[in-house]
Amino acid sequence: MLLKGLKVIEYATYIAAPGAGGLMADWGADVIKIEPPGGDPIRRFFDTIGSDIAENPVFDLDNRGKRSIIIDTAQDEGRDLVRKLVQEADVFITNVRPGGLTRAGLDYAALSAVNPRLIYANVTGYGLEGPDVDRAGFDVAAFWSRSGWARLTAPKGVEPFPIRTGVGDHICSLSTVAGILAAVHGRHSTGKGQHVDASLLRAGTYTLGSDMSIQMRFGRLASTRPRFEAVNPLANFFQCRDGRWLTLLPRQGTADWPGFCQALSLEGLQHDPRFATSKARRENGPTLVALMDEVFAARDFANIASRLDAHDLVWAPVQSPAETVADPQFLAAGGMTQIDDGQGGSRASPSGPIRFPGIPEANKRSVPTPGKDARAVLAEAGFSAEEIEGLLASATVSEKL
Repeated sequence: MLLKGLKVIEYATYIAAPGAGGLMADWGADVIKIEPPGGDPIRRFFDTIGSDIAENPVFDLDNRGKRSIIIDTAQDEGRDLVRKLVQEADVFITNVRPGGLTRAGLDYAALSAVNPRLIYANVTGYGLEGPDVDRAGFDVAAFWSRSGWARLTAPKGVEPFPIRTGVGDHICSLSTVAGILAAVHGRHSTGKGQHVDASLLRAGTYTLGSDMSIQMRFGRLASTRPRFEAVNPLANFFQCRDGRWLTLLPRQGTADWPGFCQALSLEGLQHDPRFATSKARRENGPTLVALMDEVFAARDFANIASRLDAHDLVWAPVQSPAETVADPQFLAAGGMTQIDDGQGGSRASPSGPIRFPGIPEANKRSVPTPGKDARAVLAEAGFSAEEIEGLLASATVSEKL
């Protein structure tokens, strides 16, 4: 795998930072997950929402292929142990709040002094400077709400609603991995490590960047509107006779308008002055949407799909997650992988977003039980059998919850 030989220490919990470590583990890095006594809280995801489901695919996604060690960093000896592990590491990933890291002597300044080649990635809610540097920031708070996403996404007149689990976190995971690998590349030239600052807030505003660019330039934005009030009535959702929905996406400019008219048997509208230009279609949007709704309501999904494809128009089915995981194209694109369960079997899990053609995609390595790899990790770090037993006896290190 492409990151084989890269050693990563992950001192993090929940999703955004572990998601970055998880992608790197998928690509072959040796990721050592340092968990607190009691384990990563996301291990108890279903318990937290009042369910007694025993398996935890939410945890599995971001932690497959890692090794786990439980270290009590409330103890001086535990913090010393983290510094020891960092001496031979390439990358350190953490989402512990910056103030806590500084007090513990595990901040960038302290660990880069131990290992000048270290790539140190802080994953925070709001960044490393400013009044909210130590504010807790889950993705619904920092990525979704504070960035502007929640207000802009809710259609006009609709109350704000939450983002789905981990969406903003995983976008931040991708950003973090990009920053880490840029720093690894830079180290090839300089021989020196690098501090990487990734935040949910900044990931949110960048992901919303097209709208944010307009906001910054013009000082205002159009709101998200209901179907009949869409800024571009063609960029919309329509329901077919058999109940299935699809979305249309016209390309920039006016080139697709004739194709839509022909595909939907609305040729009489192509030169109708109410709809002949983008501006006219916007001004008469409710009327155009109503006319198109009649066409979709009279035809089944398969018929509409074939007509749109015949004119090379951009569209997609609106699918439930259950439909997506059974979608032949999703499967052909490698969207589903298998995680070894450690017992000779496997279980399905979402793939990462990147594929490397020519490199076979084997099953992902198993998910670690808490503290499972403590002895091996310590032995590799140079601790004797007697020293390892001492760390376990003092509860500085644990092999289980």
